[in-house]
Amino acid sequence: QVLLVESGGGLVQAGGSLRLSCAASGRTFSYYTMAWFRQAPGKEREFVARIAWSDISTYYAESVKGRFTISRDNAKNTVYLQMNSLKPEDTAVYYCAAKLSAPEYNYWGQGTQVTVSS
Repeated sequence: QVLLVESGGGLVQAGGSLRLSCAASGRTFSYYTMAWFRQAPGKEREFVARIAWSDISTYYAESVKGRFTISRDNAKNTVYLQMNSLKPEDTAVYYCAAKLSAPEYNYWGQGTQVTVSS
């Protein structure tokens, strides 16, 4: 069982930056693939970025590539999402997710709101 708690959301002007954190419980955190998703009002939840347990492999949605960076600190059981050059269309609730080998992410956080004003 993994419990995920996100933090770091808030209101920022376009062009600004935010860093989201996701603290995970569980001694086997380092074996999980971690990811960030987001859901804007009236839209489907969408993938943002993921990082493998090894911290070597990362993958990003085209919409955030070059602006967002996902990283993890296995010693702190924490995954981060550094978001730079934010745009109003990045406004959404951001969710942290985790999985081991399953194709679907089976652990989710409660979400943190990110609002980017124009």
